[in-house]
Amino acid sequence: MAHPLDNIFWNCLNGPHRRLATGTDRARRYAPGFSPIVGFPDPHAPDFAALRPFCTPGEQLYCDAWSGPVPDGWRIEAEATMFRLVWDGRAGPAQDAAPDALPLGPGHVDQAMALARLTRPGPFGPRTIELGEYFGCFDDGHLVAMAGERMAAGGLREISGVCTHPGHQGRGHATRLMQKLVMRQLARGATPFLHVMSANRRAHDLYLGMGFRDWCETVVRVVTPC
Repeated sequence: MAHPLDNIFWNCLNGPHRRLATGTDRARRYAPGFSPIVGFPDPHAPDFAALRPFCTPGEQLYCDAWSGPVPDGWRIEAEATMFRLVWDGRAGPAQDAAPDALPLGPGHVDQAMALARLTRPGPFGPRTIELGEYFGCFDDGHLVAMAGERMAAGGLREISGVCTHPGHQGRGHATRLMQKLVMRQLARGATPFLHVMSANRRAHDLYLGMGFRDWCETVVRVVTPC
């Protein structure tokens, strides 16, 4: 029996986040404004024709697993690999590692988008912080680090959007925010998981040390309809 993590994009977009997605039973994507992620029932044989009516020319969309030839009317903007990691089952943090972190809401969207554009933590839109709990660290009213929740399926909850302003790195903000989220997810009975680009060895090693283990390494592509 397939595990939800084997096709998490589709299992999320066709499951818990279906109300936040557009598409059909052959292809779905987050609605515009959320993270520009797409999913297919078979990620190795994506039906881009079914997806096309729900996209606009020039829009950049993220998909995983697929490594075949690009179909007519589409182009590949970027291609890399990423690790998908899942919590290894150990006990989580015993106390809140970031009690000073503030929940992010509609009033923080501009700052969250600015930080995401600067640090590029992955696909991020102005409504991404509506997908789950998001927390931020502030310095004199300025958002300097954030982390939150994105995809969900089968009792799994993704930690995503982890980033720190370059001028505030090295202070443990991201680690503390992640520990906070892990603690809260485990308390709810959810299993944390996350993604990290394969080239980001430092972050990958950090996550392994925190209590995550590799589930798989997969292709990730950024595609654009022409």
